[in-house]
Amino acid sequence: MKHSDSALHHVGGKEFYPGCITDVPGIKLGNAQDDAALTGCTVIIAEEGAVCGVDVRGSAPGTRETELLHPTALVQHIHALCLSGGSAFGLEASHGVMRYLKEQGIGMDVGVGVVPIVPSAILFDLGLGDPHVTPNAAMGYAAARNAIATACPQGNIGAGMGATVGKYAGPDRVMKGGFGTASVQLPGGLVVGAAVAVNAIGEVRDPKTGTTLAGARQEDAGSFIDPLSFLTQMANPFGHTRPGTNTTIAAIACNGDLTKTEMSKVAQMAHNGLARTIYPVHTMYDGDTVFAMTTGGIAASVDLIGIWAAEVLGYAVHNAIIAAESAGGVPAWRDWQPHS
Repeated sequence: MKHSDSALHHVGGKEFYPGCITDVPGIKLGNAQDDAALTGCTVIIAEEGAVCGVDVRGSAPGTRETELLHPTALVQHIHALCLSGGSAFGLEASHGVMRYLKEQGIGMDVGVGVVPIVPSAILFDLGLGDPHVTPNAAMGYAAARNAIATACPQGNIGAGMGATVGKYAGPDRVMKGGFGTASVQLPGGLVVGAAVAVNAIGEVRDPKTGTTLAGARQEDAGSFIDPLSFLTQMANPFGHTRPGTNTTIAAIACNGDLTKTEMSKVAQMAHNGLARTIYPVHTMYDGDTVFAMTTGGIAASVDLIGIWAAEVLGYAVHNAIIAAESAGGVPAWRDWQPHS
């Protein structure tokens, strides 16, 4: 087993986990964002189609076309995923993705043309930047047009542009979230990759050491408000939080020969990567959603892919936090967390 050949680099003494979801054969990724309004969207394209499943664990999701991904649904392949900021308004970005794919002749043949299948999920980033500007069809089109099959940037980009974390102690204590990706290459040509926009109510922890990377800040720089102690002492935990104002959205991609049912299982198992790195996670105030797609070609075990999906998703969450930069008055890990 080896990681992608993407060059390792460091920020503030922390090493990025290597690779990108585009290391999976047949996968492209594109981003578009508004740097001033601090919002954006990310598009993951499978031009030849991909078998896809989904698992929603948060209780405040914003999604589109997820019913099509159930094993009993007729459609067997998707052509792209759209991850977007903008709360429910951001679902409009998927229309632009569809328009771009249709222009390229990519989609399900319906006899009179093609209909691209683009499941989507959104996160709430209206509290940072300009809440009146949200990802729209034009931004989705641009993200799809920007899609490439090579390594992609991370941090304040795409769906992670306006993401924040550590909101359990109120908006004045938050830190910057972001977009992250990682991949691993396994024996026999199997590749498993992940992409994630981290916008959690909880804090984010290092997947290997368990130390807190970003969360609700104490007044003295360098320490965090412990979420378990803080929430236990409150008569109404999250009472200051409005529903649906968080959400971590992610995509797993691989090239294993798996069915829709098996990819739904991979999506379920991948959520363990969020549970290892985000605390608390899957709350009533999050809409945590994980898609799992495969381009096929390699015989593989659903359990092996599911195990690595969770591992790589944890890596991608880590990368999103250490790649993020301060924005809108919200500090990022690299600027606030002391480095040894």
